[in-house]
Amino acid sequence: MEEQQDAIARTLTEVGPRLKRLRTERGVTLAALSSATGISKSTLSRLESGLRRPSLELLLPIAQAHQVPLDELVGAPEVGDPRVRLTPRTVHGNTVVPLTRQPGPQQAFKMVLPPGRNTPQPVTHEGYEWLYVLSGRLRLVLADHDLVLGAGEAAEFDTRVPHWFGTTGDGPVEVLSLFGRQGERMHVRARPRRAEDEPEGSGVTRGRVSASG
Repeated sequence: MEEQQDAIARTLTEVGPRLKRLRTERGVTLAALSSATGISKSTLSRLESGLRRPSLELLLPIAQAHQVPLDELVGAPEVGDPRVRLTPRTVHGNTVVPLTRQPGPQQAFKMVLPPGRNTPQPVTHEGYEWLYVLSGRLRLVLADHDLVLGAGEAAEFDTRVPHWFGTTGDGPVEVLSLFGRQGERMHVRARPRRAEDEPEGSGVTRGRVSASG
């Protein structure tokens, strides 16, 4: 019984340094983690320094913010499996897989849009979005413009402009999405194809992306 209590005490003692190491390795500030979890900066700091006893109530939101299993925070033995387990979820009928494993202003997602998502319902909100079509045909409605993008094409736009994207109704579409909540733009070292056919002032940059060295 005493050995078990000692083991639990050692595990709890190691949680703080592990939390700090995980956060710093990912380049996440206490302020950013506080914003993502709703836990105050002072509580997070005390937790990392061992001055605050870790509890499930504190560890669960931290694990969710870092998108890691809870046992990674409490030091469960490694099983030697290098695979990253991504958990898909369903949002408004779409399959969404979060790809970013840390909190922050920019987040990456893979989305699979079903054929039935083909009725435009434009929305507006703060942010900036970059889309890359992996397969299928993506319909993008941006203000007064109605575009269709194929596999290998990309588009970026300010989400304060009325927008909607979905399928053409012919089949599902696989898309990569990079979204900046406060309007952050992704910097791409690429040379997009000229888009002479796109109307001026549409607010969308579109082209087939090819990496440049």
